Amino acid sequence: MTTKIAVTVQDVPTPAGDARVHWYLAPSARLVLALGHGAGGGVEARDLQALAAALPRQDVTVALVEQPWRVAGKRVAPAPTSLDEAWRALWPALTAPGLPVVAGGRSAGARVACRTGAELGAAGVLALSFPLHPPGKPEKSRADELTGAGLPTLVVQGGRDPFGRPDEFPPGARPVEVPYGDHGFAVPKKAETTQDEALAVITRAVEEWLRSF
Repeated sequence: MTTKIAVTVQDVPTPAGDARVHWYLAPSARLVLALGHGAGGGVEARDLQALAAALPRQDVTVALVEQPWRVAGKRVAPAPTSLDEAWRALWPALTAPGLPVVAGGRSAGARVACRTGAELGAAGVLALSFPLHPPGKPEKSRADELTGAGLPTLVVQGGRDPFGRPDEFPPGARPVEVPYGDHGFAVPKKAETTQDEALAVITRAVEEWLRSF
């Protein structure tokens, strides 16, 4: 019999407006994984939802965090400094359960976690679809942001992500590759890897990595 995952929603005030935390609660949690979304989408992203469905059964509570701009219904994300400010303000809500917190997110959310994780006392950083550079502009690298996180870091990257393919990452930050995945981890219908298999690559990699915490 499959255990039903309890889900609660919490609004958290920040200087940029209310953020919203969607808690996917593990019955016997030993860890919280807090994940922010990207600049072009929300917590409904396929990778975030896959982790929220899988990890509570591994004793990891997942907190999917909607930034204030998204809660307010805006379509364009604010500057990185505003994203970081809101993340810092909601951090006490993420640590309130009294458990270690691994910070992370996809794309812009991964960048926020990398920039703020060490100062906030995160146990580690999970970077999903890290935007290593703008599409077609590898010279504008954000590698320093990733390698400068100063915490145990796992990167999971689509094999055909235009924001940075796995082989473009520096030594020491080489990602787990999701075959055929794009920036949203979508795979072509004719690919040898199915969409479900691609998501399983993500959940297995994250589950294994989190066992070290």
